[in-house]
Amino acid sequence: MSIRLQSITLREIRMALVEPFRISSGTADLRRILLLETRDADGTAAWSECVAGERPYFSPETIDTAWLAIREWVAPLALGEPLAGPDVLHPRLEAAVRGHYMAKAAVEMGVWVLAAERARVSLAALLGGTRPQIATGISIGIQDNPQRLVDVVRRALAQGYRKAKIKVQPGADVAYLAAVREAVGDGAPLMADANSAYTPADFDHLAGFDRFGLMMIEQPLGRDDLLRHAALQRRLSTPVCLDESITSLDRVDDMLELGSGRIVNIKPGRVGGLAAARAIHDRCAAAGVPVWCGGMLESGVGRAANVALASLPNFVLPGDLSPSARYWQSDIVSPEWTMDADGMVTVPRDRPGLGVAVDRDRVEDLTVRSETLTAR
Repeated sequence: MSIRLQSITLREIRMALVEPFRISSGTADLRRILLLETRDADGTAAWSECVAGERPYFSPETIDTAWLAIREWVAPLALGEPLAGPDVLHPRLEAAVRGHYMAKAAVEMGVWVLAAERARVSLAALLGGTRPQIATGISIGIQDNPQRLVDVVRRALAQGYRKAKIKVQPGADVAYLAAVREAVGDGAPLMADANSAYTPADFDHLAGFDRFGLMMIEQPLGRDDLLRHAALQRRLSTPVCLDESITSLDRVDDMLELGSGRIVNIKPGRVGGLAAARAIHDRCAAAGVPVWCGGMLESGVGRAANVALASLPNFVLPGDLSPSARYWQSDIVSPEWTMDADGMVTVPRDRPGLGVAVDRDRVEDLTVRSETLTAR
């Protein structure tokens, strides 16, 4: 399949969250979202989303740096150039542009969706996904007090969520986890996510998390760190899950060699796109390391790409794929993403591309700036 991109339109939209979402590095109540509409020479269109945030908290990238990177460096490597298939773009971008993973992913994922649209197959099928449904977890921001957290977790589990991911930070961890575990019992699927809030000075403190029977503790130490995570993992019976530390296949190899973690959270935007995400999935599967798909407060467009990716067979743990209503009063796709009473999200394998339709009128209403880049 030969693809030749004719244009990429960048749009910033702004969507208010249903409720503020607080993690160790800050609180979000409004999402500035960068959407891309990619068109090929035949007029076929596809949508993708850049997951970079407003500020460089999770990643050095922001929506503004990604916009610049796409316009100046990434899009020129894709526009007008013949592409034998969607999988050839990632190595081309990696060879020419250092870093800027989220910017590169936004363009690369658009090419994958475009290829699926042209082939009239679902993105999940094009990636090789096999799961018809995906178990879904919920990510719960830092709460004001332990009892408030207990109430939120209880409600989430009653709704059918297969995993409750609890954001933690020093001063809002042990008492909170203890209260939840006592309230929901030993069998409830709980995990903690620190977003790099701890240091090696906290090893003894973190070792105390073992008593809570957590599925994992995600990214407790620095985002670039693998060595100290390995030292911590040797201290813990609880599996360490790496998120921010995994930005490439090489980083996975380093993690496996060092023993830095036992689980990987794969976010396609964090690793440069779907080709890299699939390669990381395959490497982890070969090594017996389970993976799951994390979220970045995406709109329904970004959620669609995550659902397609999470249909691959080694995504054996519940992903952060909450339904649209968890975050938005009204999403920008139809149908909106939903979850059944058993905590499962259905993969739209019977519809081409993303499997959902983008509400162009709503996107236009939400757009605060746009720019179209064309092949020269």
